[in-house]
Amino acid sequence: MIKEQFFPTTIYGKDVKLDNQLFANEIVEWSRRDQGVKKTNRNGWHSTTEMHQIPVFKPLVDELFVMMQDIWQEEWLDREPILGNMWANLNPPGGYNAPHIHPNSLFSGVYYIKAPENSGDLICNEPRAGAQLNMPARKKGRPPKHLWREVHLKPVEGRIIIFPYYLWHCVEPNQSNDIRISVRDRKSTRLNSSHSQQSRMPSSA
Repeated sequence: MIKEQFFPTTIYGKDVKLDNQLFANEIVEWSRRDQGVKKTNRNGWHSTTEMHQIPVFKPLVDELFVMMQDIWQEEWLDREPILGNMWANLNPPGGYNAPHIHPNSLFSGVYYIKAPENSGDLICNEPRAGAQLNMPARKKGRPPKHLWREVHLKPVEGRIIIFPYYLWHCVEPNQSNDIRISVRDRKSTRLNSSHSQQSRMPSSA
């Protein structure tokens, strides 16, 4: 029997060491002076999307570009990456994010600044719409990954996760007694009318 697999969906991850306490303090103060915006956040706070232009977060932006450079090689992309926008999510106990995707980009990602135990998994769903219409009974046990219909990714402080824009995802309710803080972003290879300010790959100088 010949067996080949096509149309895979790759999720990239990387652990980095940054000053998360500084980031957390800045985001909490930001949330106190700005009401933020209403997007997929429920019972939580979503900042405006120019976070990548704020100097204190430049170390994170730099790390994202390093990771994006590697991903661009893996994905055979021939134009430099652009960080379209970036924002903070602050989910108190009970806060979560409804299912959504990120159009007008190539990749989306999350960086975990503060992630207490039981603060809510990132859930990614099978992106092929037709596959969701038929859920056949499976044998007992753990099936191979290409048969999975849902993936739960536990938040880990200091971890970046990047995935294709078309991957439907949501964040479970925060069931801890503490706040959860994360940063989301969208990446592209071109300017987009919805992105008024973009960050480009830093020069080597």
